[in-house]
Amino acid sequence: MDRSVSGGTPGGGRPASSGRARQGALAALKPVDMLERLLSYAVKEKELKDASTGLMKRFKGLRGVLDASHEELKDSGLVGESGAVFLKFVKEAAGVYLKERMMGKDALGNIKCVLDYLNLTLSGERIEKFLAIYLGPGNEVLSVDVLHEGTINQTVVYPRKAIERAFRHKASGVIFVHNHPSGDPAPSQMDRQLARTLEGASAAVDLEVVDHIVIGKNRHFSARENGWMAAGRTRKA
Repeated sequence: MDRSVSGGTPGGGRPASSGRARQGALAALKPVDMLERLLSYAVKEKELKDASTGLMKRFKGLRGVLDASHEELKDSGLVGESGAVFLKFVKEAAGVYLKERMMGKDALGNIKCVLDYLNLTLSGERIEKFLAIYLGPGNEVLSVDVLHEGTINQTVVYPRKAIERAFRHKASGVIFVHNHPSGDPAPSQMDRQLARTLEGASAAVDLEVVDHIVIGKNRHFSARENGWMAAGRTRKA
């Protein structure tokens, strides 16, 4: 049904830089047209329109398509193996770009960069993930480590692991992050308990917990913004 990428011409011969794309008008494309253009790298030209329209309807928009799992994309019957792989690659590449964009920057002074990365990589996840963003003395992002995947509570997110990683990265601060697959970022009682446990362990080794962030769908919760912790580090002017 589909084909792998070969060369740089989507849809069997149309240059990728031609037409509206060459004129810098990609932002003006409708989401379904953007998806069709993406799929042109991995789906036969005669099947493009049906595939893009069908995927948008099934997954309720471009975001839903990119958040869909490889298996869900294939099970839709609208794309084959190479199409599913390509769409997942697009999102992975975007995540790498956003991660590199925030590395080395002041996390508090560039919080939008941090949230852009977290929202892209976590808001569509079907399982819970717990991350630590390690910071240097100027709040610069040193590393982003996944500490746990699966159901998150204070018994499975071991403070020792978080502290060991901090020592490894020579970090002086950390932002803890996890997602709620339900889409609602409101912290649970267990989240609050976990936050207290991690803050206590971090304080014992002079590692400052700068924030706890919960990622939902289209929304996030910041412990710092909601007064869970002292002001701590201040944003650089």
